[in-house]
Amino acid sequence: MQASFDFQKLFELSPNPYMLLDRELRYVTANSAYLRVTASRLEDLVGRNVFEAFPNDPEDPANSSVRMLRDSFLRVLTEGVLDTLALIPYRVPRWTDAGIVVEDRFWSATHTPVLDDGGQVAFILQHTMDVTELQQLKQAVREVEQAQGTQLEAGVFLRAKAVQEVNRTLSDEGRRLRRLFEQAPGFMCSLRGREHVFELTNRAYLQLIGHRDILGKPVREALPEVEGQGFFELLDQVVTSGEPFIGQGMRLMVQRVPGGPLEEAFLDFVYQPIVEADGSVSGIFVQGSDITAQKRAEQELARHRDHLEDLVRERTRALEVSEAERRQTEAALLQAQKMEAVGKLTGGVAHDFNNLLQVVNGNLQLLQRDLAGDAKAQRRLEVALGAVERGARLASQLLAFARRQPLAPTSLNLGRLVRDMDDLLRRALGEDVEVETVIAGGLWNTSVDRNQLENVILNLAINARDAMEGRGKLTIEAGNAMLDDHYALLHPEVTAGQYVMLAISDTGSGMTPEVMERAFEPFFTTKPEGRGTGLGLSMVYGFVKQSGGHVKIYSEVGHGTSLKLYLPRTFQAAVQPTDTVAGPVEGGTETILVVEDDPAVRGTVVEVLTELGYRVLKASDGQSALAVIQSGLPVDLLFTDVVMPGPVRSTELARQARELLPDLEVLFTSGYTENAIVHGGRLDPGVSLLSKPYRREDLARKLRALLRQREQRLAEKAVKPPAPVPSRVMEADLKGPLRILLVEDDPDIRESASELLTDMGHGVRAVESAEAARTALGEAPFDVLFTDVTLPGISGVVLAREAVKQYPSLRIIIASGDSRAVTSEGGRELERVVLLPKPYDLNQIERALLQASAARTRPA
Repeated sequence: MQASFDFQKLFELSPNPYMLLDRELRYVTANSAYLRVTASRLEDLVGRNVFEAFPNDPEDPANSSVRMLRDSFLRVLTEGVLDTLALIPYRVPRWTDAGIVVEDRFWSATHTPVLDDGGQVAFILQHTMDVTELQQLKQAVREVEQAQGTQLEAGVFLRAKAVQEVNRTLSDEGRRLRRLFEQAPGFMCSLRGREHVFELTNRAYLQLIGHRDILGKPVREALPEVEGQGFFELLDQVVTSGEPFIGQGMRLMVQRVPGGPLEEAFLDFVYQPIVEADGSVSGIFVQGSDITAQKRAEQELARHRDHLEDLVRERTRALEVSEAERRQTEAALLQAQKMEAVGKLTGGVAHDFNNLLQVVNGNLQLLQRDLAGDAKAQRRLEVALGAVERGARLASQLLAFARRQPLAPTSLNLGRLVRDMDDLLRRALGEDVEVETVIAGGLWNTSVDRNQLENVILNLAINARDAMEGRGKLTIEAGNAMLDDHYALLHPEVTAGQYVMLAISDTGSGMTPEVMERAFEPFFTTKPEGRGTGLGLSMVYGFVKQSGGHVKIYSEVGHGTSLKLYLPRTFQAAVQPTDTVAGPVEGGTETILVVEDDPAVRGTVVEVLTELGYRVLKASDGQSALAVIQSGLPVDLLFTDVVMPGPVRSTELARQARELLPDLEVLFTSGYTENAIVHGGRLDPGVSLLSKPYRREDLARKLRALLRQREQRLAEKAVKPPAPVPSRVMEADLKGPLRILLVEDDPDIRESASELLTDMGHGVRAVESAEAARTALGEAPFDVLFTDVTLPGISGVVLAREAVKQYPSLRIIIASGDSRAVTSEGGRELERVVLLPKPYDLNQIERALLQASAARTRPA
């Protein structure tokens, strides 16, 4: 007679955690194993929602674990099929020696629908396994692997013991507990007699063997492909001996799909004999789990472990190799810190040196005029002036190394510049040096200071000539280069991106590694005493770094040296250089306000300007200069030092002076500009600078050039031609203050552009992004949208299209160095938009506003 099952006890005594939820996800019941792993009591859970009993992790604001669990429950309720969460992290309370603590654990959960008589999901049966140790195995393979094996063996032993206990206590149970058995996530079956006839199976077992009709059939008939794999013999052994068999990770080849190929599976299971009251074995109860996925994960972890050991060995070797590199990096850091400290020192020295040179230079030139008839004195003065010029070059080189020289970068083609210097280089190098120029096709443009770059090329060529002792081959190459992220990682001072590369190579004596380490230091030279200052390469280094570039030396003793300069690419068109007109020195009768804190320099400048015929006013600082302008005295040009004491800085003095005298010209002078009119190593747009020390002729020509600009501007205002705009443009469109919305993400450009527009009498609201501009457009009306192209987030072109669509009367000015900026994504040019090329000045802004006013009334 068949033994009956007590499913309630089977559920309660199972070592695996089980719990049952109703359709509202409220607890119906849970077994002891579940209550044990969650440190809970059944009376505290029954009737409560599962997410109320175990809320989400407060440290996980995304509630990812709660969402995973809730989605799995919903799939079971809506689709009525079993759902598995292979891995889910969830925080639960747990018993420890210190009491109940909340821990983050990893679980593998199976949710099985329990159907009612109508075929609808009435309950959800959850079976969970704690797989935290398996996850930890990935981090500590060896230790956890041993612990896992012990744990798994202990788990299987406990399961076998539990099955044995369950088999002894089985009795009748109602239909509800029978369904629990049938729908349990672990596979189960009951075999009767020595032929092992299938008497009872659950859904998981049928899923394992491919949902065959096996009830009432002997196992050898029901599963013929298992013959020869040892399982049937194990069943016979259990019946004969009356002892259970525990299988762990056993391999089974089975047809999971009827009629399909054999598939590999790995099983943990127990063959538990069913012992009758008289001691005879009437059958076998089979319980187990399909651990195929876990087995494969273990195999994968084993491969990872082996790979990890290989990586550790490889990393150990790499660390040994990189130790020398680390020492080199430390040395490079110390060198960079030393170079920075020397740079600050040299910048300050050059500033004071330039002021002294200016006093000497000015007085020597005045003496030249006073001693015009004395030939002997004139010769001595020429020698002294030559020494001043050499001192000025020395100070300029110091500033270049310190990255404090004011640069005026323009877009240029490096290949064209090198070809233009060909005659100069050949004359400087001599007939015995062969010069070869290699210019790559499709060469990009770069934005640098043309004059300074020409000095760099000439200095490097002369250095190469000296290294070759006047005989050899000099190669100048120009090409495009991409410095990628890997290169930037190896050279932290480099920004990855597109560059134009200039290489100057010689066939000279080369450098030793020790010389290469110090090559860029100021005053370091290998030339004999009196033949070099040691500032040539340091000037090259400072200029390239200040221009946003990178410089690298490659050298081999006895073979030669190659210096590679990487200058940043620009997308602006190359600008042709303007010829400098020498011409005679001219003076004038205009009024010039001289602002200089050094009394010696101020006295010399005042005397030179007076000698040139100008009416000269003087001030020792910005505050007293501002008082002179506010007094109402006419001033045509403000000539001010950049670095001055007092509360009013030179730039603030210039701004306030132009507010009072809109037609005032401003000329700055300094031997050390700091950051007042130079930002990022470049002169601010619209700024005129005369670097100290300067000659009388340079000062006179610079003043006349600025004053001629002023005269021309005043003449244009006196006789202003009619604007070439359609007759339908109303007078109000061209006159009076405009309400301008300025959109520019660069704070320096935004501030300077805002000041220029304000100086023109317009009302300006400046914002840093397209999103802020949208808000501003909705808050107040504007006449002109003045926007940059490249903005964080939405581009200026997209903003312009949206703004014109929403505000048809709005005029648009787009500031960009790329003419394609006014082209939409479809390739069509945006209509009624004015492109203002960067960099722009006051006159260009005035013309752009005039064009924008005309464009508003032009038919679309």
